[in-house]
Amino acid sequence: MDDKFMRLFSFLLRGVFLYFFVGALCVNEVNAQAKFTISGYVKDASTGEALIGANVFTKADFKGTTTNVYGFYSLTISEGTHTLVIRYLGYTEQSLELQLNANKRINIDLATVVVQVEEVVITGEKADKNVQSTEMGTVKLDVETVKALPAFLGEVDILKTIQYLPGVQSAGEGNSGFYVRGGGPDQNLILLDEAVVYNASHLFGFFSVFNADAVKNINLIKGGMPAQYGGRLASVLDITMNEGNNKEFHGEGGVGLIATRLTLEGPIKKDTSSFIISARRTYIDVLSKPFIKKTSNAYGSGYYFYDLNAKVNYKLSDKNRLFLSGYFGRDVFTFKNKESGFSVNIPWGNATTSLRWNHLFSDKMFMNTSLIFSDYNFEFGAEQSEFEFKLFSGIQDWTVKSDFSFFPDIRHQMKFGANIIYHKFTPSNASARSGEVVFDFGKIVRLYANEAAVYISDDWDISEKLAVHAGLRASAFTHLGPFDRYVKDLQDRIVDTLHFTNLENVKTYGGLEPRFSARYNINKTSSIKANYTHNLQYIHLASISAVSLPTDLWVPSTDRVKPQIGDQYAVGYFRNFKENKYETSLEAYYKTMINQIEYKEGAQPEDNVNDNADNNFTFGTGVSYGLELFLKKRTGRVNGWIGYTLSRTTRQFDEINRGQEFAAKFDRRHDLSVVSTYDYNKKWSFSAVFVFGTGNSVTLPVSWYVINGQPVYDYGPRNWYRMTPYHRLDISATMQGKKSKKFESSWNFAIYNVYNRHNPYFIYFDTEGSLESGYLKNTAKQVSLFPILPSITWNFKF
Repeated sequence: MDDKFMRLFSFLLRGVFLYFFVGALCVNEVNAQAKFTISGYVKDASTGEALIGANVFTKADFKGTTTNVYGFYSLTISEGTHTLVIRYLGYTEQSLELQLNANKRINIDLATVVVQVEEVVITGEKADKNVQSTEMGTVKLDVETVKALPAFLGEVDILKTIQYLPGVQSAGEGNSGFYVRGGGPDQNLILLDEAVVYNASHLFGFFSVFNADAVKNINLIKGGMPAQYGGRLASVLDITMNEGNNKEFHGEGGVGLIATRLTLEGPIKKDTSSFIISARRTYIDVLSKPFIKKTSNAYGSGYYFYDLNAKVNYKLSDKNRLFLSGYFGRDVFTFKNKESGFSVNIPWGNATTSLRWNHLFSDKMFMNTSLIFSDYNFEFGAEQSEFEFKLFSGIQDWTVKSDFSFFPDIRHQMKFGANIIYHKFTPSNASARSGEVVFDFGKIVRLYANEAAVYISDDWDISEKLAVHAGLRASAFTHLGPFDRYVKDLQDRIVDTLHFTNLENVKTYGGLEPRFSARYNINKTSSIKANYTHNLQYIHLASISAVSLPTDLWVPSTDRVKPQIGDQYAVGYFRNFKENKYETSLEAYYKTMINQIEYKEGAQPEDNVNDNADNNFTFGTGVSYGLELFLKKRTGRVNGWIGYTLSRTTRQFDEINRGQEFAAKFDRRHDLSVVSTYDYNKKWSFSAVFVFGTGNSVTLPVSWYVINGQPVYDYGPRNWYRMTPYHRLDISATMQGKKSKKFESSWNFAIYNVYNRHNPYFIYFDTEGSLESGYLKNTAKQVSLFPILPSITWNFKF
């Protein structure tokens, strides 16, 4: 890094330590005023799992805090007698009478609550959190809610569920890819136990890589991103894996139409350490094989995907804990034709590992240090006789990070930390041979970079009415050698090559990223909020198609590719009704994005061989703005939500669409989701989802003519045509089986696309007739992907 960025980091580090020192003085002042700290962990009494976001507060004034992702809380209150209340959704509320005259460490175990279906009880989470917190555009999803909704082909999918939230749009029919507030798929930071997941989809996007049986917590941030997160412009999807039952051995799983899954968990040493392992595999290849005729073009093909999640944790002491977790998943497509000797093998997937150490310096200071590995790769291999061809690409990260939480008093919750990431990019590379002859495509191209950041933030309750979240992040990115820059002339011919040696600085970028949120209480049931975020994104996804595919390339910022820069402004009104039974919010946002990348007109990913990938890119800007309405019913036999988004998203590139602004491929004016669940009785429950959205924008020809007997199309402006609107209704019913102390099961019956809507997937043109016959006609035809699809899944626990 050059001197100015070292000075930048030095400045912010000094700020962090100064803030820490001032905080320490505040602690001394607190102690001088006879205040003491209660701290500890909140856990599930039956499994030992940490409870994330549990509310811990004093009954008299309802002042308190929430547990962090590891279940830790810290609360500083005045000396005297207090009633401490601990609440968590779905668990029995616990109250403790305390005579506080010294700091206390109190670990709390909460038991799950047995709720009678006929009752309507508000229990668990702090009921007015929607109004009182400074968070905007943040949604926490309960895994059990996700599992209760209708599943596509019986596979519960976290990414499809978040598409039902306002401001989040699907990538297309059946696709698990998502776009948030006008941002592209690369602008979503997807984390699994802090490890980045670069491709979160199976089966070319139809399923996500997340097995819900292994997941404990789902947190989506689409606006007001806190300073501890960075490197993306649009959103954060932070997913936490289960830790495993440290009391007794258990298992669960399910058998569906296309996949089977199994999860096992239990103590390694009771109350001290535990494990969980969860696996899933499809059997599309096995089920379809008997139905494919030998004369069919599909004969010899096979496809399957699998996932494996594993995690172990160990409590070294009350102040030290270790967690080791990992994920490994693959999609594999194969094709073999014995007669022609032709075969294809296309594997792709992710691998992640996270090693984390929790340490308590004091009742007010919590630290987590992590070593993280992330890897995504794609391969394409084809063989015929003695000829062999391979194409491969990917990205690999090594990360070291430390995050600190400091609780100086009840009105402040401070966080600060630092991280550094070592990136290794592999753009499209190719190799080929015929027998002993090896074709020279040049050396394997890899790009290297370092990305680092330090941050500090504070949640500050200034008064009963006003609260703010202020954060500052300083980040820097350095593209490192070895690297060869191919210099081209105006005719796109390589005329020179610049060589950079190992670890030589090719280009450095960096800057400050401020974040600010504020909440003002109008009264006890309503508030207004506003936030501003400035984000830098140093890595980019180059996509050649309208949806994310495994062939899309991750590339770093270089001397030609500048970092993406995003500024988002948002304001919202939040209101609860009928004693917090209903939550509502209305949020408006405006976002600008610069240094967006696209492939040049006519460019293809394979053009990167013997060239720099960024020589095929063009650069532009983006704007997105919209209005989001969210209505949620929290309790009762019938609950769910309605989400509606009115938005517009545009892009402008000098070298695309003649430099004129055009609708982004994920621009959608209207987007509506209605989600509902109904607990009929102890045996039966039902759910339904209805979605409606403006049709996707596509580029179609406006005229055509014939040259040398072949039709040639003259295309209109970029994304000028709108497909017909998308809408669909899904329903499901769950029947509980007989329960025993050791085993229970249930059957889930679901119907996807109940009224068999033929939603558009893509449009193509079919030519009928010939010039010789004097009749030649071109007809646009729509392809629809999924008709009405019933499914059945058997789920079990033991």
